[in-house]
Amino acid sequence: MLRRNRLALVGAAAAGTVALAGVALPATASPTPPAPRSPSAIGWRACGDDGKAECATLRLPIDWSRPDGPTFGLAIARRQALDQDARVGTLVFGPGGPGDSGVQRVTRLKGGIDRFSDELRRRFDIVSFDPRGIGASHPVTCSADLLRAAPSPMIKSAAQFRATLDHNARLRADCRARTGPLYDHADTLSTVRDVDAIRAALGESKLTFHGSSYGTLLGEMYAETFPRRVRAMVLESVDDHSIPDARRFLTSELAAAQDSFDQFAAWCGRTRECALHGKDVRAIWRDLRARADRGELPDPSSPGTALPEFGLVLMAYKSFYGPDWAELASKLAALDAAPPLRAGARPAAAQAAGETATDPFTAQFCSDWSLPVRDYGEYARLMRRTEKVAPDMTFARPVMAISACLGRPQPVRNPQHRLDVRGSAPILLSNAVHDPATPYAWARNVARQLGPTGRLLTYEGAGHGSYDRGPCMQNTIDAYLTSLTLPPPGTTCPAQ
Repeated sequence: MLRRNRLALVGAAAAGTVALAGVALPATASPTPPAPRSPSAIGWRACGDDGKAECATLRLPIDWSRPDGPTFGLAIARRQALDQDARVGTLVFGPGGPGDSGVQRVTRLKGGIDRFSDELRRRFDIVSFDPRGIGASHPVTCSADLLRAAPSPMIKSAAQFRATLDHNARLRADCRARTGPLYDHADTLSTVRDVDAIRAALGESKLTFHGSSYGTLLGEMYAETFPRRVRAMVLESVDDHSIPDARRFLTSELAAAQDSFDQFAAWCGRTRECALHGKDVRAIWRDLRARADRGELPDPSSPGTALPEFGLVLMAYKSFYGPDWAELASKLAALDAAPPLRAGARPAAAQAAGETATDPFTAQFCSDWSLPVRDYGEYARLMRRTEKVAPDMTFARPVMAISACLGRPQPVRNPQHRLDVRGSAPILLSNAVHDPATPYAWARNVARQLGPTGRLLTYEGAGHGSYDRGPCMQNTIDAYLTSLTLPPPGTTCPAQ
């Protein structure tokens, strides 16, 4: 247990530690933020691919209602503004997932800090972090065997439903035992307090924040909890935490996945470079799913083993994030031409090294979303409904989110509710019209919940994420972050 202002050494290489267990924060923001802490209190150490980033660890309470109780280490990283004379302040980036590493977003050159424009890197210190329970921030740790044994979310009988409930209960107990008390405090509302502790430790009186995908939920809840501590906030690929139940969660998510499949099929129809151009893409897709269901479809990543139907759908779903339509078409064409596997082939087993492995998803997601399903009958009805909404993408990744949380004790720590932000600076939302994971309808709904506080910037193209979709999107967002200049209502940017 660490107390106020006590410094500790980090076990990880090249990381400093500052204890902030004593900066307990109220559940609602005070009109005047407290005096910021000195930035020099953080023991930064050089890190990163090029040695020009800085890493540290903050000691924070596991349970913010007990600020003097047990603590954990929150890993953070920073790159300082390249032009200190033009520096605006600190931009805190909220990573997505759940499971993405914000530390790697800052420390890595390729696929990391290059996400941010030259202008942002020139004008801001860029800071991010591994959220609690993820990466280097006391990761949720579980039995590798139990993680490997996760049942398929394609539940087709009452017996399979019961087996999933049993497995989830065993996994929760195992992860809780191995992880300790943080397992029950991995929710986003707890991470909101962590972000405000980062703001205070950096010496910033107000927060400039850019959240992406699941990081937008963090931003929304920060603005709701500490509205007067927001200087500027960008929410890119927007989560809607007001969706009340599993039925509406699944139908909205899978409708977006189906829309992305429709965009892919239309692209193949008009583009000669598509490996399936001139063919019936939907018929080929239906045949591949049927072959996968029978265990006849070879897994290209594991010769001699079968690619399960869920794995096939997940492969397509992931490709829509880019979108990487040409690569997906080539993969589907190769699978279509592949000879069927011999009878009795089995799916490839997921590999996990050692006795334990990390589970960066369920502890956080299942603490943030109350999506109970009573029994197999209700689950089957959900699947029948989603099949009508998404005939090609019925078993996309959101189904796995539902199945992984089956049997979760209720109430969850951070259940859904309508967003209520009062007194915040303007918040800029950005979303692609054809986003497979965070539907455009979600962004529009969150903008309505924010009312005059929110402003929606629309990218007319496809893919998950919209900041780096050409100069229109990037320059508009950069102008808001640097000079607080909002785009006019209804602003759209063309597809790139």
